[in-house]
Amino acid sequence: MKIFIDGDGSPVKEDTISIGLSKELEIVVVTSIDHYSQKEYPKGVSFIYVDKGVDSADYRILELIKKGDLLVTQDYGLASLALPKGAAVLHQLGKEYTLDSIDQLLEQRYFSAKVRKSGGRTKGPKPFTAQDREKFREKLREVIRRELDK
Repeated sequence: MKIFIDGDGSPVKEDTISIGLSKELEIVVVTSIDHYSQKEYPKGVSFIYVDKGVDSADYRILELIKKGDLLVTQDYGLASLALPKGAAVLHQLGKEYTLDSIDQLLEQRYFSAKVRKSGGRTKGPKPFTAQDREKFREKLREVIRRELDK
């Protein structure tokens, strides 16, 4: 199992790396070249930098991800494409995307975009809290355990 992180702006990148490495899993962070960093990471963590572009990181992740891998992303569209490939997909708030829940999330996203396009306003995301981080960490450990036991 590899863990892929949709790295553009992920507030749980370091948490995912720490927990993944503690289980001796390979971590792949896919991010835009705009987020290039010279920070050194331990063995087992690799970065793939992609060109600037709205979905460049998403396309690269979809090329690489396989059945049994885990993806951390807040992007519903990317989640909807990774799930049929047999990957587990986790949101940064500790919610696991499933084939049963993804359609409703995509419909909500579509409706919100339609409201904004017609000049309306929708609520943005709430600030990321310490409680959100802990919930994510617990769910990540649970999903890793479950996937490794398969």
